[in-house]
Amino acid sequence: MTETYERFGPEYVRPAPALCPNCPCCSTGLCEKGRNSVTQCLGHVGASAASATVSACPCSAETTRGTHAWRAARIQAVKHATENPMPKDAEMVLRVLAGGQVFEDPAGHLTWLIARRYADTDRELWRITMLGRRYLSALDEPRYTSAVYVKSVDLETRTATVVVIGWHMEIDVTVLADHLGNAVGLPLGSLPGRYLDAKVNLGATDPDDLVLTRIQLPAQITADYVAVSPLGGAR
Repeated sequence: MTETYERFGPEYVRPAPALCPNCPCCSTGLCEKGRNSVTQCLGHVGASAASATVSACPCSAETTRGTHAWRAARIQAVKHATENPMPKDAEMVLRVLAGGQVFEDPAGHLTWLIARRYADTDRELWRITMLGRRYLSALDEPRYTSAVYVKSVDLETRTATVVVIGWHMEIDVTVLADHLGNAVGLPLGSLPGRYLDAKVNLGATDPDDLVLTRIQLPAQITADYVAVSPLGGAR
């Protein structure tokens, strides 16, 4: 007679990750990674079955204010407008969309604007996107060269806290750390305490609406730079 033995005791199973309270598709940990990455949540699941589920996650989308993807998309739109703008007839189509007017598009610019994510449609109505509005704003708003003081860099979130001296001496501004480091060819760890020069829309009222482009190391620190201590207080 063959005896059988039953195992008793706890069966250890890895607990399921906590679900994100702000979306139906991701875990809290995945959304934290996605918000702090230009590749969004999708970039952190690889070619898995979950990729289709998380591809439209709102927590990391470029349409969600404050995400890395949102900041990166705005930088690209501003650079496009100020450094290599679209043809005037395509711009006019976008301006007509912004005004909600009826128009014709014989040259087919809408297809190109959709590819740029400046316009979209629900199959009944053509609309300008927030990114399209940011492009037009960049064409119209004045941009000035300002000294930028780097207070700190968070390597985990890949963000930098800076003071845009020409905008406000006492309000911190969050920017993408890699955007600064790549522009001046320096590792992120060497950025805190440095002054940089950048083109900035100094007319913005919200620090998140500041977009820095043409970032470079200053030729020299002159008396025109206002001294800012590493702790953030003006001297």
